[in-house]
Amino acid sequence: MSRPNHTNAASGEPPETPRPRRKRIIVAMTGATGAILGVKTLLALRRLNVETHLVLSKWAEATLRHETDYTGATVRALADHVHANHDMAAPIASGSFRVDGMVVVPCSMKTLAAVAAGYCDDLVARAADVVLKERRRLVLAARECPLSGVHLDNMAAVTRHGAVVFPPVMAFYHRPGTVEELVDHAVGRMLDLFDLETGDFERWNGLQRG
Repeated sequence: MSRPNHTNAASGEPPETPRPRRKRIIVAMTGATGAILGVKTLLALRRLNVETHLVLSKWAEATLRHETDYTGATVRALADHVHANHDMAAPIASGSFRVDGMVVVPCSMKTLAAVAAGYCDDLVARAADVVLKERRRLVLAARECPLSGVHLDNMAAVTRHGAVVFPPVMAFYHRPGTVEELVDHAVGRMLDLFDLETGDFERWNGLQRG
């Protein structure tokens, strides 16, 4: 059996070692309330020079218009690459396309159910399924209240399969004065799960006595 030639054809020298690529994260936004969380996640990843692959569902765009001053077009402009939710031939639909993880923010209960069942009828669910099968980090910012037994069962199922369920629960130890501070805290804690430091929120350093 012949072996592949790993030398530079022009010089006869071994090829140069490929330069390490930028960190690469898939960001999916679905129709649950909390669209600003997805926007702020994209802004933070852009500032951190992380390559982003964005998928917006139809209802994510509707929620954006209702809850924020952003439009689908302005949010797409924040990402490095944008994929249509019906495009099952997108690079992120394959495990051979290497990514460092995926965050679904906000994550609707419909999307949670699809991921739990492995029902890949759109690109968000398929990309999440790929991230799980390739043993990469999947974070689902689940948005619903109160939770039914079905929701809890689906959360337990995806957790058993390796996903992290991250409901954006409000924190008050840093005495937030604005909604933006609450959002920044949630986004920062989500990106902690990818070993990314936003520097946008105050961390707990213990109870100060005296």
